[in-house]
Amino acid sequence: MVVSADVLGTLARVSTATMTSLLLGAHGMRSRTVQGVHSLVPGHCRFVGPAVTLRYAPAREDLASLAGLDHADNPARDLIDTMPSGSVLMIDMQGSVAGGALGDILVARLIARGAVGVVADGAMRDAGPLAAMTMPVFCRGVTAPPSFNGLLAVEAQCPIGCGGVLVYPGDIVHADEDGVVVIPRHLAASLARDGLEKEELEAWIKHRVESGASIVGLYPPDAKAIADYRAATGNAPSKPRH
Repeated sequence: MVVSADVLGTLARVSTATMTSLLLGAHGMRSRTVQGVHSLVPGHCRFVGPAVTLRYAPAREDLASLAGLDHADNPARDLIDTMPSGSVLMIDMQGSVAGGALGDILVARLIARGAVGVVADGAMRDAGPLAAMTMPVFCRGVTAPPSFNGLLAVEAQCPIGCGGVLVYPGDIVHADEDGVVVIPRHLAASLARDGLEKEELEAWIKHRVESGASIVGLYPPDAKAIADYRAATGNAPSKPRH
């Protein structure tokens, strides 16, 4: 299933706070927020795109030669060099900060390929140059040593765990100032539709509250509040897309 550009564009207008509320309320999903990561540059952290995945495992001394990017069997090399435009690199580092997954040269290649973001539940390196680049990066921290100081890239484009979240290639990764949410791709279209409607409703509610209205019956909105919203804005209930 390929998520359309229109759906991705709509998701970009919806906050991760709204997404997590819908995932929990409508689908019972509590495990979609990547834990323990933060943006390297807090004001530069928004992106939406399909996940491309990379998995690391603990390093082993007799396999050290496999860890270099010059080794043909290192899955990170080809993955970074062929990243699809518009995609997000999701990296499973098992929470390790022993080495940095990416530095400025590899991120420069991702930018050239048209990737829109990086999320890793481990460390990055070259923090100063990365902060000055156009790629939004979420990670657990920064460190000086390279990844093979403690990790070995073992597999690409496979299901991974990143910050406690199961991520399949092609899942939709949505990031903003509140963090990173991973949306199962089969839910992306309905969440985009419902999320935009919720954002518009809550903008109307916020305006009412700022004007002095009580939150009782207004937030969360009861049937009367929703009817008042529809009458005031002319927004009809959304229809499911098939």
